Amino acid sequence: MNDAASKKQPGLLMVVSAPSGAGKTSICREILRLFPNVRFSVSCTTRPPRPGEVNGKDYDFISAGEFRERIARGEFVEWVENYGQLYGTPKETMNAFLKQGYDLILDIEPRGAKALREHDLRGISIFILPPSFSHLKSRMSLRGESAAVMERRLKSSLDEIREALWYDYIIFNEKLEEAVDRFRAIYIAEKSRRDLLTERIEAFFNAALS
Repeated sequence: MNDAASKKQPGLLMVVSAPSGAGKTSICREILRLFPNVRFSVSCTTRPPRPGEVNGKDYDFISAGEFRERIARGEFVEWVENYGQLYGTPKETMNAFLKQGYDLILDIEPRGAKALREHDLRGISIFILPPSFSHLKSRMSLRGESAAVMERRLKSSLDEIREALWYDYIIFNEKLEEAVDRFRAIYIAEKSRRDLLTERIEAFFNAALS
């Protein structure tokens, strides 16, 4: 087989954002289950683990001091501070997956997504929304937080949702199965883009003419 045809293409970066309670985690887990070549980029954070979270799988939980040191060394492709905690995407890990040809889901908020755009990385952005604002409020009320905290979170969520207008794709998560199908359709279509397959197309014609 021609080298260009067999050459492994760099992976596709899929930046996924959503307000809290939109069901983003459930959708991404299904995509990871359906597509063995898709990986999840584990971010670093200074916040403590929540019940059920596993270090190295959900996040790399590190101290604020270590996080700041890694910022100074330029190890994050993007990082943000949210509710007093730091979150960042390790540059080396992300690039390693993509160079090996793995497609990568990156779960970050809009500020981080904007920072990634400045790096001119080949990829797509997907924003996941709940069916309605009332649904969002209902999901947040289940946290059992005070009215003041809930109000602050709602305001923050609305600020994030306003950023959805510049994302490539929007998925309303009314039913999990349908939302997963939409994500799946986006992924399959993006993997078939002509600009990603130029070398393979050229190899096809070169073989035909040789």
